[in-house]
Amino acid sequence: MSFLKSFPPPGSAEGLRQQQPDTEAVLNGKGLGTGTLYIAESRLSWLDGSGLGFSLEYPTISLHAVSRDLHAYPREHLYVMVNAKFGEESKESVADEEEEDSDDDDVEPIAEFRFVPSDKSALEAMFTAMCECQALHPDPEDEDSDDYDGEEYDVEAHEQGQGDIPTFYTYEEGLSHLTAEGQATLERLEGMLSQSVSSQYNMAGVRTEDSIRDYEDGMEIDSTPTVAGQFEDADVDH
Repeated sequence: MSFLKSFPPPGSAEGLRQQQPDTEAVLNGKGLGTGTLYIAESRLSWLDGSGLGFSLEYPTISLHAVSRDLHAYPREHLYVMVNAKFGEESKESVADEEEEDSDDDDVEPIAEFRFVPSDKSALEAMFTAMCECQALHPDPEDEDSDDYDGEEYDVEAHEQGQGDIPTFYTYEEGLSHLTAEGQATLERLEGMLSQSVSSQYNMAGVRTEDSIRDYEDGMEIDSTPTVAGQFEDADVDH
């Protein structure tokens, strides 16, 4: 395939974690041959016996896992999903994109790689190395989501008497600063909250002594007898 190139394999300088020889590479169901898989901290690379191969950057890898489902593929392997197109598909995708509407711009290209080692006992070590290297390349979008976009408080400027000093109120002081409309809104919300809490103590519109005891000291006590075998075989989705 045209995307296969010749390049030196990653070494210790690039943080090589796992080198797995005699590993077949498969791209979207098409075999690329047998070669050596290099799992390094910088990139994931595969080279065949002639020195041709490819490299995958970790930020483009959306999923990797050990697949042992012989119905999905006849041999156990390391499955890697990449947000990119390779080979002939990359050329076809360029022509297709010109014909597609702008509504499909959010659809990301997907490529599926399968790395099948001759020694399947090496799969766990390959997976572990992948996890460790992938962790070194966090998603920049996840990091940006933790940034604080609010107004920054300049301590030095306020110590010098510059800028507006933020005002803080206690609960009682805050109530005194509310307008008549604000106080009415607060009372209405407190009433709704009170009704919501009281409704938790009622069953079918009737408040019973048992329901009161079940919520003693603010703690819910489940007094309903458990039916044998009701959830014994349930799978919990964490």
